[in-house]
Amino acid sequence: MSKELFLEIGTEEIPAGFLPKAMADLERMIKKELDSARVGYGAIRTMATPRRLALSVDGVVEQQPTLKVEAMGPAKKIAFDQDGNPTKAAIGFARGQGLDVSALQLVSTDKGEYLFAKKEEAGRPTAELLKEILPRLVNGLPFKKSMRWKDLDVRFARPMHWIVALFGGEVVPFSFGNLQSGNRSRGHRFMAPQEFTVTGFSDWLAGCRKQLVTADHVERKATIREQVIETAKAAGGAVSMDEGLLEEVTYLVEDPTPLCGTFEEKYLQLPRELLVTSMREHQRYFTIEDAAGKLLNKFITVSNTRADDPQVVIKGNERVIRARLSDAMFFWEEDQKVKLESHLDDLKNVIYQAKLGTSFEKVERFTRIAVGLAERFDPQARDLTERAGRLAKCDLETKMVYEFPELQGIMGREYARLEGENERVALAIHEHYLPTEAGGQLPSDSVGVFVSLADKVDTICGCFGVGLIPTGSADPYALRRCAIGVLNILLDKGYAVSIPQLVAESLDLLEAKLTRPRAEVEAEVVEFIRLRLVNMLTGREFSADVVDAVLSARFDEPGDAVARVEALAALKGAADFEPLAVAFKRVGNIIKGGVDAPLDDALFESECERALAKAVRSACSTLAGQVGRGDYTGALQTIADLREPVDAFFEGVMVMAEDERVRANRLALLTQVAALFADIADFTRIAA
Repeated sequence: MSKELFLEIGTEEIPAGFLPKAMADLERMIKKELDSARVGYGAIRTMATPRRLALSVDGVVEQQPTLKVEAMGPAKKIAFDQDGNPTKAAIGFARGQGLDVSALQLVSTDKGEYLFAKKEEAGRPTAELLKEILPRLVNGLPFKKSMRWKDLDVRFARPMHWIVALFGGEVVPFSFGNLQSGNRSRGHRFMAPQEFTVTGFSDWLAGCRKQLVTADHVERKATIREQVIETAKAAGGAVSMDEGLLEEVTYLVEDPTPLCGTFEEKYLQLPRELLVTSMREHQRYFTIEDAAGKLLNKFITVSNTRADDPQVVIKGNERVIRARLSDAMFFWEEDQKVKLESHLDDLKNVIYQAKLGTSFEKVERFTRIAVGLAERFDPQARDLTERAGRLAKCDLETKMVYEFPELQGIMGREYARLEGENERVALAIHEHYLPTEAGGQLPSDSVGVFVSLADKVDTICGCFGVGLIPTGSADPYALRRCAIGVLNILLDKGYAVSIPQLVAESLDLLEAKLTRPRAEVEAEVVEFIRLRLVNMLTGREFSADVVDAVLSARFDEPGDAVARVEALAALKGAADFEPLAVAFKRVGNIIKGGVDAPLDDALFESECERALAKAVRSACSTLAGQVGRGDYTGALQTIADLREPVDAFFEGVMVMAEDERVRANRLALLTQVAALFADIADFTRIAA
């Protein structure tokens, strides 16, 4: 027989960003607990609103199964003395199994007679187990930030007000802080706060609905989407649907009610991003566009209450947004009274990082790197790149960015345009921050690309140089994101940039700031970026062994590395790849460090040696051209053609010959074979 497990944790309003993870953690943790307790179960569902986290598990068995335990102990000759009395070994084994020595058995095995313990542990009722499991579950839920309340010695994301815990409709009794679990939930905080009785998940959903709570977050999200779209249409426009905002609003309300407000048309002269940011980030408003995609002076807010007079709520929101936009207009006008470039000197007084100096120093460093990239890949953009680099951080000292830091780069672009800067320069001021997230937009113009690469590499090298290295999930300077950004940009634009060389150039400029050995920092940064590429490629469904084989052999230019991974992945998919990999693995395993010596044809004793040497020499000249033009598919095929002479070599001679000179010559020949593919992939890392 099985029953339903239902748990609801009622709280003060939990931050919206906490809830998706909390639901995932709740599901993961209950699975772990039930599996550990050997309790079978069916489908698991989790739901959340700002004031509640809920868990439903179908088909939970009522009783743990009986556990049969069998354990082998010491041999008979060790377990008993000459008189047949149990030794300390037998007594200790019995004690460890919770049995008396007399309950142990002697079992014959291939190795002789051994003590054996056989016992059965009766399963406990699941209802009893849940009394222990649920408190651990509630207490163990991890949050980015948690808090205590009153004088209680418990923590949670926000103070709790009630706990519903049911198994088959019956209360699972336990306490948490000053709360006792029960079967009473609560409705909407403001419109229907009274308690109601719960008998299970379906009953809870229905009870919540009666009490003006849409408990299912999926349903709530769909409702908000539909309501917002219809509200925008009624207002004469279309909603600019922001999926991130929709997700956040879903976890801010329990009973969504969309309302449309307006603001003065004069504010539409402000940059679009500024308007959207003011409404989205600070007020959680959806913006409305006309048919041409131009913003209208209207917004949609999603209220958590059903007001008797919606206009009262709308007017209140209009007053709030009017104040925000009025401030924005003031900053917009004030910032235009001085040139953007005038803020460059201000950066001399801004500490970028205590050990790395000022923001001005950072600008000087990455501008030099960016100019070097421009001179190599787009010489005509050299002066524009230098200009963009010098202006890139100037908007950090504007009043607007001080008030709206999320608009850094965007405001610099707008001010640069107003001042008549070249459009590529203005665009680069914004785009050098890109990408801002995994899979995000990349710089569209080479000027922005050069400044972005230089800025990111300077950040990584600087932080590593003074010991600010990411550990675990802690990455306060977003160095992983910087490294991924560098790789994505290079792969997207196809620039053949050597990562070790770029890192070395950056560290040259940081030399005076380093607090750690230069060589150590250089190696760590290159490896840090290499590992990001490993993760990116395995995430693209390339097998881990192929990626490891390629990037362990050589990591220099990311584009070159990806081309080698693609070629090796294609070769590995061939039907005859396994014997090829086995042959080359054998080569690598035998030579170990290799023998760096010229071949002496006079020492060849077998035709298979001469044939392999001839094939290697022929392959060398062919490979040089193929690798030089990046034809790794062709290069690997050339290497693959060596399999037959390699196999014949291993079958025809003993590598470790007694004659030292012959042995060294054969090892030198295999070393030359390994050298053919050493810069393409390390075949010893391929899983056959």
